[in-house]
This record gives sequence, C-alpha cells and structure tokens, in this order.
Amino acid sequence: MARMNRPAPVEVSYKHMRFLITHNPTNATLGAFIEDWPFDDGDPPPSKIVDDWLNLLKTKFTEEPGSCVAVHCVAGLGRAPVLVAVALIECGMKYEDAIQFIRQKRRGAINSKQLSYLEKYRPKMRLRFKDPNNHKNSCAIV
Repeated sequence: MARMNRPAPVEVSYKHMRFLITHNPTNATLGAFIEDWPFDDGDPPPSKIVDDWLNLLKTKFTEEPGSCVAVHCVAGLGRAPVLVAVALIECGMKYEDAIQFIRQKRRGAINSKQLSYLEKYRPKMRLRFKDPNNHKNSCAIV
C-alpha cells in the first residue's frame, strides 16, 4: 500500500489564539482528539460545524488564553485551514489576509470552493477577546 505524503503540522498564531493544523489522526491517536466534526472533503463547513467550532474556541480561549487548539483533516490542506481561517475572520482579520496568513505556513491550503466560501463569509465577531497578559501553554486537540 502506498503511503500518502503528508505535510508536517504547522502552528498558526494570531493575537491570543494558537492553532495547530495537522493531517488526520491515526487509529492509535484518535482517542486524544476531543471532538470530531466531519464534513465533505473539499467543501466548506456547514453552519452547524462553524457554530460548534466557534463555541469551542470561545470557551477554550476564554478559559485558557494563549492555549493551542489542534485541528485536522485528511491532508491538513482544506477543511482544517478553512476552520482556522473562519476563526481569524471572526477575530477581525480580512478574509484575504487570513488566507495569505495561513498559506504562508501551509502551502496549497484552501481550494477554490472554500476560497469562495470565505470570501462570502460574514463574521459576527464571535471571537473578540480582551488581550490577555498571562498565557498558559496547553493544547486541546480537535
């Protein structure tokens, strides 16, 4: 069986938020992932997943400012980067800047269908926080 060439995990940090974009977990590591919100490969996320994602981030970054949230998909190039882009947009970043910011660390991230989704995405500023001075270094794996 051929092995898929997977890019290494990358950290994307912005303001008080830290994300680890990675490829999918193995059977051995699946138990470490606390949530699993599947949606079709190459597609943008459904609104229910976006709401759940933003609620998780709001809780995590409020309770543990500066912590890291890992997010995965099969190759770490589509679904995971799109969710991170949504978070960056919700925090006040323009969609073009969010895409460029992610692509600087994750080449080839976000396909044209997902790009169109992010262009049309209208944030409700659900991830606006006070800038904390005291960071903890913990990680939640999603």
